[in-house]
Amino acid sequence: MHGGPQLSPVSPWLTVVLIGESGVGKTNLLSRFTRNEFSQDSRTTIGVEFSTRTVMLGTAAIKAQIWDTAGLERYRAITSAYYRGAAGALLVFDVTKHQTYAAAERWLKELYDHAEATIAVMLVGNKSDLQQAREVPTEEARMFAENNGLLFLETSALDSTNVELAFQTVLKEIFTKVSKQRQSSSRTNAITLGGAQAGQEPGPGEKRACCISL
Repeated sequence: MHGGPQLSPVSPWLTVVLIGESGVGKTNLLSRFTRNEFSQDSRTTIGVEFSTRTVMLGTAAIKAQIWDTAGLERYRAITSAYYRGAAGALLVFDVTKHQTYAAAERWLKELYDHAEATIAVMLVGNKSDLQQAREVPTEEARMFAENNGLLFLETSALDSTNVELAFQTVLKEIFTKVSKQRQSSSRTNAITLGGAQAGQEPGPGEKRACCISL
């Protein structure tokens, strides 16, 4: 990532997983974000598929790797393994099918059982263009998200509504968390410069660090 901060000494990728029941539109959200494409005949995802895209967050070029996981029960053991390395997740439900929203709590528990505690999660109500068929009130879903510490947006992969914003928001949240972790680590290293802990006199042969840059 030339010109931008390196987020990881191993890999510059930020990994985001798409999770939720089968048929909620995860694959079309991914294709809309990475290729600006939509398919009415999108097939059911088998196991896990992924796409990538580089996005700009301020002056930093961030490489996003988005994993589209299958929503069917028989693939659950496979897909849950991908939660461990994810820095962010979009938990997707279909606003026209209440059962896909009712399953969100189970998906969230499964995610937290396998992922890092610091993972950034957004609840996404997809297919917002189908207002006449809506079964999940926006405020109900928003309240669920707030009560569980999640970000929230409604999207439409069909007409692109909020798709870009959803991914950008999650990536920004990840970037912010990683940056804070890096800053905290830098401060800790700076305070212990010279082998002397802050507030302690240097030992024999040690030099006091004259300047600490935070």
